[in-house]
Amino acid sequence: MRLILMGAPGAGKGTQAAMLAEKLNIPHISTGDIFRSNIKKGTDLGRKAKEYIDRGALVPDEVTAGIVRDRLEQPDCASGFILDGFPRTIPQAEYLDRVLKEMGTEVDFVIDIYVSDKEIIKRLTGRRICQACGTTFHMLYSPPQNEGKCDNCGGRLIRRADDDEETVSKRLETYHRQTEPLIEHYERKGKLIRVNGEGSIGDTSRELLKVLGAE
Repeated sequence: MRLILMGAPGAGKGTQAAMLAEKLNIPHISTGDIFRSNIKKGTDLGRKAKEYIDRGALVPDEVTAGIVRDRLEQPDCASGFILDGFPRTIPQAEYLDRVLKEMGTEVDFVIDIYVSDKEIIKRLTGRRICQACGTTFHMLYSPPQNEGKCDNCGGRLIRRADDDEETVSKRLETYHRQTEPLIEHYERKGKLIRVNGEGSIGDTSRELLKVLGAE
């Protein structure tokens, strides 16, 4: 099965993609993970990506598209994949269509996980990440036992630069302007499935598995 997961930043795409990848036994391809890995290593790509991510803008197509194509051509994608974070614009979607056509395949479903802007802001501004081990906490939904300290390693918890309210609002504005048009794009192709992501993680997971017939 070849899937694309859509949704605003903070809608839970990464969590649900990881669940589906395990359930369906196909790779979860996250452009965000690829960028973060390069940022941590200080590569040229990482430095370029960080400039855009830190101010809540989308990483340009030319930085992203080649990485995605290389990943889709790996042997573990032969039986399917879950794309999380790509495509984010109509040109990226058209590029992906061309690449998959050249590979003799196409996307089966595009799942849009819907969460309101109000809920997204609440989710993202409350997120804290351990500087040492990367564990994620949330001040409302999953707070640490000791404020400011990681339960796992005792490391200092920080709020990422792109999780402050001003940047989150800019990221949402960018999403509505550049990525939301993909909903209509894939709806016209008969590929789109919309799922309510405002409930618990478990509720969203169950709905996803139900609509995909993978319960």
